[in-house]
Amino acid sequence: MSPLDALASALEALRANALRSALTMLGIFIGVAAVIAMVAVGTGARETVLAQIRSLGANLIVVIPGNVTVGGVRLGSGARASLTQDDALALEREVDAVEAAAPTSRGQVQAVAGGANWSSWLLGVTPSFFVARDWDVAAGRGFEAEEYDRGAQVVLLGETVARMLFDDADPVGETIRVRNVPFRVVGILAPKGQTTGGQDQDDVIAAPLRAAQQRVLGVNRANARAVGSITVRVREGEDAGQAEEQVRALLRQRHRLAAAQEDDFLLRNLADIAATRDASSRTLSWLLAAIATVSLLVGGIGIMNIMLVSVTERTREIGLRLAVGARPRDVLMQFLIEAATLSALGGVAGAALGFASARAITRLAGWPTIVSLESIALAVGVSALVGIVFGFYPARRAASLDPIEALRHA
Repeated sequence: MSPLDALASALEALRANALRSALTMLGIFIGVAAVIAMVAVGTGARETVLAQIRSLGANLIVVIPGNVTVGGVRLGSGARASLTQDDALALEREVDAVEAAAPTSRGQVQAVAGGANWSSWLLGVTPSFFVARDWDVAAGRGFEAEEYDRGAQVVLLGETVARMLFDDADPVGETIRVRNVPFRVVGILAPKGQTTGGQDQDDVIAAPLRAAQQRVLGVNRANARAVGSITVRVREGEDAGQAEEQVRALLRQRHRLAAAQEDDFLLRNLADIAATRDASSRTLSWLLAAIATVSLLVGGIGIMNIMLVSVTERTREIGLRLAVGARPRDVLMQFLIEAATLSALGGVAGAALGFASARAITRLAGWPTIVSLESIALAVGVSALVGIVFGFYPARRAASLDPIEALRHA
């Protein structure tokens, strides 16, 4: 018997018991649909997390002032301005792995435009900030070199601030007051969205560092060049861990810290955080898929059960086939094809339901889902494999029947 003849015979047997075949496929149908829907949810969640991480900037190390101990009392991080603009310049100049080091001062302010006002964060930045954060200007223009140098009273608005102060109107060229200090809006920053912690990155106002410090935030009296943090971008292809150690070594040297002294700054390697959260999201995706795969196993057991019943019901037919010259492997192939066909048909129908379910989840619950062709093909392929695996025992049992005994079966 050729494979095509075996397939035709298997389809005929399934058609003769259409209702039973449909009920048998139901387990595989539900299992494949659940796998595809759950994988889509997990993949969508993972991509959302990765997009939020990418929005922070690539390969970032954030340096903030560290703990300070005075008279035996630990004052906590940020208690002393231990970072300066000169530290940032040194990092760019002396650490080859560093592409950009952006000193930043930050403070919460009240911004007013006409009759609207909004509480936001003012960032005093240098040109390196937009390189480090990979942040573009969506409308208007960026700051010019001379505006940084002279501390011009110009700002770039985050999308959230622009919307809250100007609604749908174009804010470029308009004037806003930040703590009663007038600033001219020259551009709108491209939207970044929320961080993984839920912080709105677009709720910011960026100004030249000199203008922000001298006009609004104030200059540190002990050190006029002190800044609140330094954002370091590591060059593409460089090891972020090694770059972090080089940054630490240079800052300790510049701050004249003895070997026994603890750092007076803190380093936060966002690449490590990104890797950890990516791993967590990947684990979630696999967990969801594993839970849904249980349905496939249940469907496989159902196929084995029905195929055993089919072997019992068709014992005389099997005996007759064997008696007229059919080989045991022909019988084995026929029953395996029946089981695989049941599973594959259930898998195809389940794939359609899984795709529709993923879209419904996105539409009704607002959860991002991503259905890939690879996941559909894998789910359908696994469903067929489940049919073969669980159908093998019934098929072998049918193929091993003794023709004479089978013909005597009542």
